Formats: sequence, structure tokens, C-alpha cells
Amino acid sequence: MKLFSLAAGCWLFSALLSLAAWLPAFPAQAAGKTLSVLLTTPESALDPAVASDIATLSINENIFEPMLRYDYLARPLQLRPNTLKSMPEVRDGGKTYILHLQPGIFFSPDPAFKGRARELTAADYAYSIRRLYDPVLKSPWLFMFEGKLLGDEQLRQPPQGMAVTDPRLAIAGLQVLDTYTLQIRLTAPDRNFPFILATGATAAVAREVMETYGNQAGNHPAGTGPFVLSEWQRSFRLVLKANPQYRQVIFQDQPGNDPAAQALAAALRGQRLPLVSQVVIHIMEEQQARVLAFLNRELDVLEQVPPPLAEMVLRDGQLKPELQQQGVRLSLFSPLQTYYVWMNMEDPVIGGYTPDKIALRRAIAMSYDSAEDIRLMEKGLAIPAQSPLPPNVLGYDANLKSPVPHDLPLANALLDRFGYRRAADGYRTLPGGQPLRLEMYSQANTTGRLRDEIWRKNLDALGIRISFKTDKHSEIIRASRLGKVQMTEANWIADFPDGENFYQLLYGPNTGRANYARFNLPAFNQLYEQSRSMADSPERRRLYQQMALLMHAYNPWIPRIHPLSADVVQPWVRNYQHHPVEFTNWRYLDIAPDAQQNLH
Repeated sequence: MKLFSLAAGCWLFSALLSLAAWLPAFPAQAAGKTLSVLLTTPESALDPAVASDIATLSINENIFEPMLRYDYLARPLQLRPNTLKSMPEVRDGGKTYILHLQPGIFFSPDPAFKGRARELTAADYAYSIRRLYDPVLKSPWLFMFEGKLLGDEQLRQPPQGMAVTDPRLAIAGLQVLDTYTLQIRLTAPDRNFPFILATGATAAVAREVMETYGNQAGNHPAGTGPFVLSEWQRSFRLVLKANPQYRQVIFQDQPGNDPAAQALAAALRGQRLPLVSQVVIHIMEEQQARVLAFLNRELDVLEQVPPPLAEMVLRDGQLKPELQQQGVRLSLFSPLQTYYVWMNMEDPVIGGYTPDKIALRRAIAMSYDSAEDIRLMEKGLAIPAQSPLPPNVLGYDANLKSPVPHDLPLANALLDRFGYRRAADGYRTLPGGQPLRLEMYSQANTTGRLRDEIWRKNLDALGIRISFKTDKHSEIIRASRLGKVQMTEANWIADFPDGENFYQLLYGPNTGRANYARFNLPAFNQLYEQSRSMADSPERRRLYQQMALLMHAYNPWIPRIHPLSADVVQPWVRNYQHHPVEFTNWRYLDIAPDAQQNLH
């Protein structure tokens, strides 16, 4: 036993020496700096192929890397090479993309690599894209490639006994030309495809890690990004450490003409990223806890001040004077985000495409009062949603108005007309006489409880009995994908700044993935498929308008609001700017040397 331990110790020492030879020096400016942030919902598995909740996506984009990224400061948004040497070579009118990787990028160490330095290659990106087709994973991101990759029928229906990730299963649309070159060929030009190459779902994972850990791979994240996971207290606290082997990334982004962005660019230019040594992530579902933690200086940034508690920070839309005196800064931002209620179109009570089922969903939609919601719950920090598309997304139409008004008398008349009669207790029955009971899933926190009461009031006004089932956000997502949720509130923030990314949430073939409402209307699907190959134009906006009207006609969704984010930042935080698409800005933020959390 002693001999074995000695041998193992010698092997480990040798491995560490070999690692030291290829680990780049850690940037001196980051030493000892801690950034304290929060996420509002618990994380799930840290696997780019399956993660779809904002909390997990926020963590993943700091560990894993796609080939492209967004410029931090440029507006309008601009894509930049990330792990690529340069922007993709585009051929055949947008059907072929040649992608040249930078050599010398390494995955963070993991036992799956058996002590070897594991370099990122083109094959890793090919493997990561293939994983999206794995039927076991049920990836919500498959829509980005399905039917687009030339020859991907082989991946959608692989030969019996062959996995989609098997490199022997060759397809014309995904070819590794050499160690650092990947070729992607599409069935048709797709002007949004470069945006897809910047999403976290296309980030590189290593085959060895995935195969070593199997369905537990999401618990062992190993990427090439600026941070590595150091501590993980699930659903409570995570610590990301600056990746000591992260390649030398020097800030060179261009700010455009905005004076504030130009000042940030001047402060960041020439600095090596990341600028802090660790990021401490607190999971805080309770809204009051978030605000109090910021006011107690336990958090460096509080993004999207909870609207019900805005008065703790704001007065008449401005930062409170006492906070201004402390040097706290307020930043108002309109994220590319839509909040909505979805109803399961396959549910036997609320789903279906017959007139009586449409009438039920339409009446529920008409019970929603967006003006009251924004005034009471959002404290004015929102605008009413007229369609799935938020402002500043390509395809957004500011003139489009929802044809479904808040109108309780009309909603009640509609239910009467289609046979939803009131029983002796005042609550309605189904047209066949059975009791009408709805169940809405909600989050087990203060916000969830407040929203439950609003929906109870809305539906009581229609004589519809509703109960609420509370659960963790990750569990609601899991049940939604399986079609076990009747209705719930949700929100979507853009993966890329184009209307396609929102309308895919209602595309029939995405049922069981991002299409939680399981809406599958041939007319809608046809419009979506037609629009997907078009650039932003008046013609495509007309298609989007027709898609919005079909959504309102069948009511799988009740679009609620587009939030206005009131972000507050402590005086010692430098370089802060909210990005429209990327979830975090942690790699760009700096902390003043005398900040309290750096003095341990």
C-alpha cells in the first residue's frame, strides 16, 4: 500500500510539472480580486447541450466557449472571433462556412484527460454540434441546426446501433478538414447562422469528459473559457476561479460613437481578461434577500432590481439620494426579453384547436390586465408585450397591437357562448358538465406567490377554479419538456438578436424542446420556415405579423411584458455595462483594490 501511494505521488508530481510547462502566467492585475454577484434561480446541469435556464447559461458562458462572441461595447451588436483566428469564411452565398481555430487553446484539466494537456480542435466543435442531435439529451437547441445542416438526416435517424456522435457517421454538412479547420455546409443560406455560432449551446465540450461521466457530465464542467468551477454548493453558492491556463486575451473591442462606451473602451483597452481572480455566485430566489444583500454591500452588482421592491432603491424613477451619495450607480437597460404565460396545447382540458378550447384560452388571455400588472407588480419597469418580440430585436414592429384586449365581460360572454356553464357554487364546468379545474405551476418564492394571487383573482372573475403547484424552476422546466405542465409563466431572453429566436418557441417541430406550449399549427410552421431563410426586411416583418396574429388567434401564449432592467452597481465596480445578448459581463468587470472583499 505504501509503495502504491509513493508511486501515485510521483506520478502526480510529474503530471503537475508537465502541466506547469504549458500553463500561461496568471494576469497580475487579477490577483486577489473577488466579484460578488447573484443569480435569481438555481442552476441545473452545466452542460451546454441541455442547459436552457438563464442561471445555468450565465455560468456556462464563463466556462465553455463558442467559436464567435459579441463585442462587449459595440452598438448595434457586432460579432467577433472568439476561439477562431478570424471571422468565418462565407462561401456559396451563405451556405458554406469555413472556420479556422486558433491553435494552442486548452481545456481546463480534468481526470478524464488522464494528466494530458488537452488542446481544443475542430473535432471538438463537430462533436459538440452532433450532441445536439442525441435523442437521449432532448436538447432544446436542436432547432438551430435541425434541417439546416446538409445531410443531417443521418443524425436525425442514425443507422441502428450507431450514435450520432460517432465520427464514422459522416455528413456533408459537418466536416473536419484538419486539426484546426471545420467546414459547415447548410441546405440553404441562413443569415443568422453566425449568431448561432456565438450561442452557448455551440460551445466546445470534450468527448473524453462526456464519455467518462455519461449522464453526470453536467456535474463535471471542463471548458476552455476564462473561468473554471472551483466550488459548488448546489442551488446556493458557486465560485468560479480565473482559469490559470486561459489564453492571452487582450481587450480590443470597439465602442462605436457612444461617449460612455468610449470611456469604458479607454479604461479596458490593452488589459488582459479576466480582470478578477474569482467570481462568487449567490443563488437568491427571494427578491428581498437580493436587495438587502446589495444594500449591505454583500453584492457588487444587482441587475434587474425586483420591481415589487423598487422603492427600496428608487424614488420617482431615480436612484435614492442616499445611495447616490454613497457612489452607487444606476443603469437603465431594455433587455431583449419577453415574459409570457404558456398553455399546453396537448393538455386534455386547456389544449386543442377546436372552437371551445380556443374560447377557453382566449377568455383566460382576456382576463389578464397588463396595465394593472405593470403598475402593481412591475412598478412601472416594463412595457406591455404585443407579440413575442421585444424592442430592438430584428423584426420587431412597434405598430403591432394585440387584438386580444383585457375585457372581463367579453371573456365571460365567450365562455357562456361555448358551453362553460356556471354551477351552483359559481364556478364553471366544461361543456360536457364536468368540473373545470386548471393547474398552474409557479415558483416557490415570494414572486411566485404574489403572481399566484393575481391569477387567482383574474380567473375568479371568470368563474374558473385554479390551483397552483409550486416547485423549483429547474423542476418546472423538466416537467414542461415532458408535457406534464398545464400552464405556467415563463420568460425568454434572446440567444441572438433576431425575431427567429423568439418565434421558434412556437414552432411545431420544437415541441418537447423550446416549444413548451407544444403549439403545432401547420400554417404557423409554414410561415416560420419561410421567414427563416429571409433577411430582415418589410416582407419578413409581414410574415412575423401573420405569425403573431395566429398566436393571438389560438392563444397558446399570453404575452405579458417586456421588462426594463434597473441595474445598480457599487462604487468600486469598474467597466460595467449590461449586454443585450450575453448573460454576464464578469470577465470585463474590475474591482477597485481597496474594495472590502479584496482585503481578506
